[in-house]
Amino acid sequence: MPDRGGGPTGPRIRVGRPSRRVRTLLMTLGVLAVLAMLFVMFAGFWTDWLWYRSVDYSSVFTTTLWTKIGLFAVFGLLMALAVGLNIWLAYRLRPPLSAMSMEQQNLDRYRMGIAPYKKWVLLAVTALVGLIAGASAAGQWRIWLMWVNGVSFGQKDPQFKMDVSFYAFDLPWYRFLLAFGFAAAVLSLIAAAVTHYLYGGLRVTSPGARATGAATGHLSVLIGVFVSLKAVAYWLDRYGLAVKSSDFKAAGNWTGLRYVDANAYLPAKTILFCIAVICAALFFATLWRRTWQLPVIGFGLMVLSAILIGGLYPAIVQKFQVQPNEQAKESPYIKKNINATRAAYGIDGADVQDYGGKGNPDRKAEQRRAADSAASYRLVDPNVVSPAFQQLQQERKYYQFPATLDVDRYTGPDGKPQDTVVGLRELNITGIPKRNWINDHFTYTHGYGVIASKGTNTVTNENDGTVGAPDFIESGLPTTGQLGRYEQRVYYGEKTEQYSIVGGPQKELDYEKNGERTTSYRGKSGVSLSNPLNRAAYAVAFSEPQMVYSGAIGDGSRILYNRTPKERVEAVAPWLTIDGDAYPAVVNGRIQWIVDAYTTTNGYPYASRTTLGDTTADSLTDNQRAVVAQQNQVNYIRNSVKATVDAYDGSVNLYQWDTKDPVLKTWMKAFPGTVKPKAEINSELLAHLRYPQDMFKVQRELLTRYHVTDPAQFYSGSDAWQVPDDPTTKDSNAVPPYYLSVRMPGQTGQKFSLTTTFTPNGRPNLGAFMAVDADATSGDYGKIRVLSVTSTVQGPQQVQSELNGVPEVAEFVRNLRGTDSDIEYGNLLTVPLDGGFLYIEPVYARGGSANYPLLKKVAVSYGGKPVFKDTLGEALNAVFGAESSEPPATTQPPPTDETPKPPATGDKALKQAIADAQKAYEDGEAALKQQDWTAYGKAQEALQDALRRAAEADSGAGATGGNGGGDSG
Repeated sequence: MPDRGGGPTGPRIRVGRPSRRVRTLLMTLGVLAVLAMLFVMFAGFWTDWLWYRSVDYSSVFTTTLWTKIGLFAVFGLLMALAVGLNIWLAYRLRPPLSAMSMEQQNLDRYRMGIAPYKKWVLLAVTALVGLIAGASAAGQWRIWLMWVNGVSFGQKDPQFKMDVSFYAFDLPWYRFLLAFGFAAAVLSLIAAAVTHYLYGGLRVTSPGARATGAATGHLSVLIGVFVSLKAVAYWLDRYGLAVKSSDFKAAGNWTGLRYVDANAYLPAKTILFCIAVICAALFFATLWRRTWQLPVIGFGLMVLSAILIGGLYPAIVQKFQVQPNEQAKESPYIKKNINATRAAYGIDGADVQDYGGKGNPDRKAEQRRAADSAASYRLVDPNVVSPAFQQLQQERKYYQFPATLDVDRYTGPDGKPQDTVVGLRELNITGIPKRNWINDHFTYTHGYGVIASKGTNTVTNENDGTVGAPDFIESGLPTTGQLGRYEQRVYYGEKTEQYSIVGGPQKELDYEKNGERTTSYRGKSGVSLSNPLNRAAYAVAFSEPQMVYSGAIGDGSRILYNRTPKERVEAVAPWLTIDGDAYPAVVNGRIQWIVDAYTTTNGYPYASRTTLGDTTADSLTDNQRAVVAQQNQVNYIRNSVKATVDAYDGSVNLYQWDTKDPVLKTWMKAFPGTVKPKAEINSELLAHLRYPQDMFKVQRELLTRYHVTDPAQFYSGSDAWQVPDDPTTKDSNAVPPYYLSVRMPGQTGQKFSLTTTFTPNGRPNLGAFMAVDADATSGDYGKIRVLSVTSTVQGPQQVQSELNGVPEVAEFVRNLRGTDSDIEYGNLLTVPLDGGFLYIEPVYARGGSANYPLLKKVAVSYGGKPVFKDTLGEALNAVFGAESSEPPATTQPPPTDETPKPPATGDKALKQAIADAQKAYEDGEAALKQQDWTAYGKAQEALQDALRRAAEADSGAGATGGNGGGDSG
């Protein structure tokens, strides 16, 4: 058959070029795609700029942006020049004629293929490495700004006598430069070697010399640069030993030099530095000698020296010098680590006192009187009562309270500060009756009001008489109460994560005394959407095309986003580490979120590192309350900034709190004008500032080991503590610290404090009690006091176990189960009292007719005696076997001839003593029948105490009656 030109598969089909119309369409689509990509990139940049300008922190945006651009350009260009120059130089040094070999003939095809495009290939390679290097350098903007603006710490490390700022600010930048140099040298070496091979300067299988003289000299210089950088690395490694982390059985995570570092690694690094310098000189000498024999020998010796001197020799020192007498060898270095760690975490001023812990059993009456003023016992647990707030004060389904409420201080009707449990009624869009775009983002835009309850000494709501409900001092919708008039709308809050569009044609849901109404946002926050460009940019940024054409957006419309306090503070101060718990306060007629912020570094010499995420975790930590850290591994921390975020207009203010912190001073130089001086904190705001929880948790974790200052004792670990597990939960998580107004031994009055307990490592008994003065108005703010328990005292878990075993608890639980309810324990508060520790725990019932916790009982323990009563007063009377004393005489005018004497109280005391004696007698008889001799002995002691009090009361009553009779006669 005739061949039709198609071969065995049939006729060939010629594919014509696309028509002009198709080509135009494809080009148009391509241009539009590129423009769309560019606009997406522009939208991200433009919306960020608009947001920073809206919060008056545009300088943060511009400083950060220009720093990143500068680093990207400089280091990207340097890398591109380094690689490109070496490729060009290798090409220029190519041999004029290639060897006649199969290898070179194969390479000819590649050379011929690249020849027409060699400039473009060079540009592509250099642009690629430049972009990668520039992007990497731009990520180091914090290190650059700290290096440029670093200020002195005024403290020197004990080994090299260098200022701490060298390790915190300078060394990280030098290490980055060194890493960049290594990358440039290696990439240049690879690029040059490939180019030399491609053009015949290097040969693998061809006969004759493996490298031309030009290639040998070029590559030798690059290797010499690499070895020179290695010499610099050895020299910096000497200083790096002061901030090096290692495992040390006596201290766990250890930072700084130990004996083997100072006596083996340090001289080894110096020797290796000298060897590397000599080796680099040998490589540079190949420019004249044109042989690699000596440089290769030198390089081999350097590698061998690194193994023997840098690895084997220190191991020998550790094995044969340190281990046989480790405590004596390491003691000087342990002491340096202790001093540095205590200074870096601000625990060097902790006042550690010995404390018996048991109390005097013969001082029951005095202890009962002292218990009234030992603390402001916070029976309302903010970690438990949120459902009660939700049930009683939610008012609408689309409002919510945080799972964990906050403790603050407000002035009560008596003019004295009182511990108060507070929560903001924030918006919950999942509860909106009808979900749609308009309702979610235009109609339901804000929460409403602060809800506050008394925190202490109450189990009855005075407003409605509900037994066990929180006693609110601010409630309702809109709220009314003791907080006075304030702006109640909450546009910015911890739970407000969605964006809202306000101020335009679409009205918002609001409230007044008579019920619902509509409103329009009048604040200055947010970004205007009146501009079509802004609307288009935000439509792209939020993937919401309706923003472009919706009639609900018009003149005056503003978009609110980044609405949580932590988001806003972190955005305007990206160099700060944010505390996990922002808390609200009513200040000068506005709701202000107060945010604690920290400056940190991991470059403090000899100070042991800690992981913030792990250290700040406890039984209450969740995703909302986890610490936000730029640098999770740190070994220096200061609560250097107090920030506020207005709940209505979102304005952010940063205030300098620690005026001595060199890290904060460095950032203030880098971002001038962003942090206000401490003097600008007004008195009303100052009254609500407190010691931050995350800082306290970091410090207590460090104090478990670093309360010991003797190196030998520290090495043995005999006095190490641990943070106990929370006894009120089933999970094995650390007990959270508690805010509590408490009077520590030696203090004349109560101080608003943050408290915690310790147990000995591996033991359940109480090891220590720690409190820090948390009142920002106090002259002792931040003063850490630690009571180190010297006797065997029950710890929190043991106290909780004993409370669970009290018969009244079992009966209470049985009764609850009968009403389909269950028991829920509140915070177990620990209070130092007369040489012992008083434990107070509120007990809640949950279920039945009220699906929220109601405070029903109070458990109290002192001296190993647990009791379970209806009220705190009853529980204290029971645990001490005595009633509270009457108000002191100074509260009434002193009796004179003209002033009637106060009525006698002897009859009341006598009746109580007789009742206690009767109960003790009955308890004794019951114990005798059951042959419970321990209970019988306690009953007899209680009987004797009651009879003694009855005799004293009877004597006092008689004396009073006699005086009265004499006066009347």
